[in-house]
Amino acid sequence: MEQKIAVITGADGGMGREITAAVAEAGYQVVMVCYTKEKGEKVKNELIQRTGNQNIEVIQTDLSSLSSVATLANQLLERFEHISLLMNNAGTLQTGLHITEDGLEQTVAVNYVAPYLLTRKLLPIMKRGTRVVSMVSCTYAVGKLDFPYFFGKGRKGMFVRIPVYSNTKLALLLFTLKMAELTREQGISFNTADPGVVSTPIITMHAWFDPLTDIFFRPFIRTPKQGAATAIGLLLDEASAGKTGTFNLSCHTKELSEKYTKHPQMEELWKETERIVSPWL
Repeated sequence: MEQKIAVITGADGGMGREITAAVAEAGYQVVMVCYTKEKGEKVKNELIQRTGNQNIEVIQTDLSSLSSVATLANQLLERFEHISLLMNNAGTLQTGLHITEDGLEQTVAVNYVAPYLLTRKLLPIMKRGTRVVSMVSCTYAVGKLDFPYFFGKGRKGMFVRIPVYSNTKLALLLFTLKMAELTREQGISFNTADPGVVSTPIITMHAWFDPLTDIFFRPFIRTPKQGAATAIGLLLDEASAGKTGTFNLSCHTKELSEKYTKHPQMEELWKETERIVSPWL
């Protein structure tokens, strides 16, 4: 029997560990894409002990670098004829403006352009039944795509972390909807998962108001396992087979309005992103 391959970005984080564990327990060979090799290997060893699955490996990748993302994709293309699962889980929330080697704001690079490039490059080894899930956020609802600022400083005006983060989640949602449309006849599934507000380092950024945020939102904050549940269901549940182009929260599909399914900037976003990643495609 052909080994089923799963690729998970940010696999050493809170939700990433839970997703990796569930996929490993389901019998997949798992490629953990991690920012640091040392942390990734430590988590890998923990997960091997936890799941009993020895077929887990770590590939170090800097998702803020398009050349690093392309190198990862090329490695996977050379090694595997087919991947069954791709989980675009990695994400960041920067407290200040950081521009990458590619001239992108770092949150935009990691949260949107990296999964875009990785997904596009791995498309040749996706077949009928392959499931792609991208981790988004309810903040997509307040996201805006202001070109060309989105790809440069993240947004027009002063850098503020939450609006920039929201913009990336809107972009990732629109990309996923576009890919679902393009691959529907091929039987490849593209869906998004909203984990809710999850207790991970990404929500503890040490701004002056963060302790107040913690007090007000603590009753609603989910554990990483709870936050990962929706994505895990989309990746593994039989009921999710064939589902594509959906937004999901708390393990249920939530209908999107035409404001998003027919977003007026979807095509412009696609063209602009294709232009940026074209040297690596």
